[in-house]
Amino acid sequence: MHETAIERNIQDIEAIGAMTGVDIANIVDVSKATVSRWRTGTKRPRPERQKILSDLAYAVRRLEEYYSSDEIRLWLHSPHPQLDGKRAVDFIHGGQLVDVLQVLDRLDADGHL
Repeated sequence: MHETAIERNIQDIEAIGAMTGVDIANIVDVSKATVSRWRTGTKRPRPERQKILSDLAYAVRRLEEYYSSDEIRLWLHSPHPQLDGKRAVDFIHGGQLVDVLQVLDRLDADGHL
């Protein structure tokens, strides 16, 4: 059986972003058991949860160009001056990936943030 995009996203978030199932559950606002069922393919997330998961995976993959796994986790969970002192994970949870991408675009242009 082939791995699904959801399973790949979770694997990337965990491996590249140094996040745990609990981290993912908190960001997506589900239980750790639910994330485990998504990881094994026994359940699929609802569309709104799937969007948050894919947005988080996209941000993690973009940050991989600049940071180690532990630094990515810290970057996503820390308040940012470029996000008015809010955390990137809160923007991602709220469906505001575009705000995080603007910061990442500045990272691309400046080489650091």
